[in-house]
Amino acid sequence: MSKKNDSIFDYEFLEKLVVGIGEVSLLTQVPTRQIRYWEQKKVIVSLTEEDGKNRRYDYRNIKKIEWIKELMEDGYTLDAASQKITKKIEQLEKMMVKSKKLK
Repeated sequence: MSKKNDSIFDYEFLEKLVVGIGEVSLLTQVPTRQIRYWEQKKVIVSLTEEDGKNRRYDYRNIKKIEWIKELMEDGYTLDAASQKITKKIEQLEKMMVKSKKLK
């Protein structure tokens, strides 16, 4: 069995996964209005480059929204949750880079 198939995650697929704000709202149970507010506050960033176009989000944004939602349910403010998740993502990215170097 190849190394690529050893993981339960299809990382190539996850990197290409892009969905609209409605789908993100359904997946995360966070209202679209709140997602737009978080984007306005620069907590998340949609992949949409032009004004007036539908907002599109990747897997990374979806996970960030889920994590922030969980922290806010535990009593964190939006700013505190965002800072904590940003640090967590930075740590995970460093681990992924190290992991790729070991292969």
